[in-house]
Amino acid sequence: MSDLNDPRVFFAAERTLMAWNRTGLTLMAFGFVLERFGLFLHVLRQTGPVGRDLSFWIGIAFICLALVVIGFSIVQFRRVLRTLKPIEIPERYCTWGGIAMNLSVVVLGFALLAYLFSEL
Repeated sequence: MSDLNDPRVFFAAERTLMAWNRTGLTLMAFGFVLERFGLFLHVLRQTGPVGRDLSFWIGIAFICLALVVIGFSIVQFRRVLRTLKPIEIPERYCTWGGIAMNLSVVVLGFALLAYLFSEL
C-alpha cells in the first residue's frame, strides 16, 4: 500500500499500463508481419496451394504473446488501483479509460486471430 498520498503514483501506474499496451501492440504487429511474410514467400516461390508454414505459427505465437501481455497488464493495473488511497486518485478522474483501451486491443487481437485462421 502506498503512503505517498500523491496522485503521481496513480499516473505512473497508468503510464506503465499504456507502456505495456504499446509493447503488446508492437508484438502483435510483428506477429502479423511474420505471418504475412510467409504468405509473401509462397507467392515468390510460386509453389502449390498456400498452407500454414512455420512463419504462420511463429506469427500466431507473437500475437498470442501480445494478448497475454496486454491481459496481464490489465490485471496488474487493477491490483495497483486497489492499493491506492482515494487521495492518490484525482477527483472525478476516469480510472477505467486505460483498462478499456487495453480490453479493446485484446478483443481486436482475437478478431485478428480469427481472421488469420479463417483465411486459409
